[in-house]
Amino acid sequence: MKKRNMFIFIGCFLFLTLIASFAACDSKPKQESAGEYVDDSVITTKVKSLLAADDFLKSFQITVETNKGAVQLSGSVNSQQAIDKAVTIAKGVKGVKSVKNNLNVKK
Repeated sequence: MKKRNMFIFIGCFLFLTLIASFAACDSKPKQESAGEYVDDSVITTKVKSLLAADDFLKSFQITVETNKGAVQLSGSVNSQQAIDKAVTIAKGVKGVKSVKNNLNVKK
């Protein structure tokens, strides 16, 4: 009888271990990985430097934020042409998946 109880205990233990290992293997990470963070900061730096290097846009305060390849531009510029140019520059950077435009035209 003791052998039978031991086999039942071992079987239950192995079954629970298997369930716990499947539960630990979540397919989608909840937080940004270190690689994604580095990629986002590289994208942000590239977009900022290209905006600052552009003679037409360098006088404006354009804020650039990147999250998982999605770039968000915010701030104020003096024309729709400036908005269009900033969005075009951001879209041209390698690794950018999308650009959210929150730029406003000053009045």
